[in-house]
Amino acid sequence: MQDGHPLAAIDLGSNSFRLEIGRFDPAGQLQRIQYLKETVRLGGGLDASGRISAEAMQRGWDCLARFGERLREFAPRQVRAVATQTLREATNRAEFIARGAKLLGFPIDVVSGPEEARLIYQGVAHLLPPSDEQRLVVDVGGRSTEFILGHGLVSKAVASFQVGSVAWSQKYFPAGRFTADAFEQAEVAAKAVLDEALQTFGRQTWDVAYGSSGTAGAVGSLAAMLGMPAGTITRKGLADLRELLLQAKSADSLRMEGMKEDRKPVIGGGVAVLCAIFDLLDIDTMQVAQGALRQGALYDLLDREQPHTDLRAASVAALARRFQVDEGQAERVARTATTLLRTLQDDAGSPLAEREARKLHWAARLHEVGCLIAHDDAHKHGAYVLANADAPGFSLPELERLSLLVLAQRGKLRKVEEALVDDGFARQALSLRLAVALCHARSEPDLADLRLAVSKKAVGWSLGWSAAWEKRHPQSAYLLREESLAWLKTGRGLQLANG
Repeated sequence: MQDGHPLAAIDLGSNSFRLEIGRFDPAGQLQRIQYLKETVRLGGGLDASGRISAEAMQRGWDCLARFGERLREFAPRQVRAVATQTLREATNRAEFIARGAKLLGFPIDVVSGPEEARLIYQGVAHLLPPSDEQRLVVDVGGRSTEFILGHGLVSKAVASFQVGSVAWSQKYFPAGRFTADAFEQAEVAAKAVLDEALQTFGRQTWDVAYGSSGTAGAVGSLAAMLGMPAGTITRKGLADLRELLLQAKSADSLRMEGMKEDRKPVIGGGVAVLCAIFDLLDIDTMQVAQGALRQGALYDLLDREQPHTDLRAASVAALARRFQVDEGQAERVARTATTLLRTLQDDAGSPLAEREARKLHWAARLHEVGCLIAHDDAHKHGAYVLANADAPGFSLPELERLSLLVLAQRGKLRKVEEALVDDGFARQALSLRLAVALCHARSEPDLADLRLAVSKKAVGWSLGWSAAWEKRHPQSAYLLREESLAWLKTGRGLQLANG
């Protein structure tokens, strides 16, 4: 998409929602067109039971509706919306996402903590000059903190921890009150959560530390007003800022030029978490980075459109190797499944249809990952693996889709009946099940005399083959008849039309 078309990324953070619109120039550099930010405090509306309050959800929906109006002329391939820790935690996230995606006009991807960290590093690294330095990137968000070690544009280690400025402000600085005892408790608690980061991200592993996103930016700006070098956060700067908060005694009493009102309620938690990180990892100076999650999502969006740069393909290959998948059989089933799928797509060859085929190809490549655990119920084991895997490039809904397809590859369809309401998923599931059946002998299937099409008489599909084909492949014909029976109870028929 380096053709001048604008791209948009939406970051649904715990404190703020951000919209970044940019355009890639011929050299592959991102040029900002527009940046919008709204303080939503979605994470502040999360109660002890893990539910987002109605008021917080409404604030989020209102913001997404406004963003949606701005993006009304954008195509799906030009937009990526990414949700982070609050929506990872929320028990009612499905309700928020369903309405939010409709108002926005585009899907909302909830990403795992490691995937969030990877995207953050991409945003930071692409906006830094080339360097041989070993980098530590720290992103203190509203409800999670990400650590990344990287070199150049490549992240080498990522981690995400459930500690952040919103959560810590609510817990240790209620009503915005600042006391020395509260800061001590907040820092000790943060270190307890972050302690396991020390082994991977200790001082010996990096040359330069960078702080990304709102907390680092706000603390860096405030420290500069206190006489610290611009664009840096130092131990002394953090100590001076902490002392300033203690003197003010409350967020409402803070009087600092440049201190934004939306940052006041969460500044205590942000400073406490940063102080804990500086102590834990022995950081003296941290550079404030310009890039963040939303820029990383834009670069990732560009990469996703090219099969040779789509990180998800590399993740699929890595999972297949890890679980010792029979590569020949996996590719055989994948080729067969995508060939069958294209006969059922009204828009075969379009970008949307090709994305559907690519995701089916990945599911087919991984349909036997569960065999390493046990051959009995291997499809269930495989579904569990994919639903819980760390797979760089994939959002949680994408992994759930792959998991459901692997689960659906054989057996009764009742276990995925809710997903079958979606026409695209139903096409993919049928194509995968037929491919698994046709490749039962672990050899190349004979598709020449098979006729698969969308049914013209009923909801579903028709499948037929010649008598000569059945004579050559009696076991395959038997399995296809069984497949027809399996679809009878789904509301989508697979009608046999032999002759």
